[in-house]
Amino acid sequence: MKELVQFLAEQLVSTPSAVQVRETQGETASILELRVAKEDLGRVIGKQGRTAKSIRTILNAVASRTNRKVVLEIIEEG
Repeated sequence: MKELVQFLAEQLVSTPSAVQVRETQGETASILELRVAKEDLGRVIGKQGRTAKSIRTILNAVASRTNRKVVLEIIEEG
């Protein structure tokens, strides 16, 4: 799933080299931290959070096949 988030984010941003994804796995859930350049933050979140919500929907669809939960956190790089 880390690779999926990496791919989706790189397609959205204008600085793909700044995209970083870190995955932390727990018992039943995974936490994905997505870091993008400050100027690309709006592109990843989208208007009223629609793009971020869409990414989360895709992740949850993939995760449901393995009975896991996924939390996507979008973090601004300073």
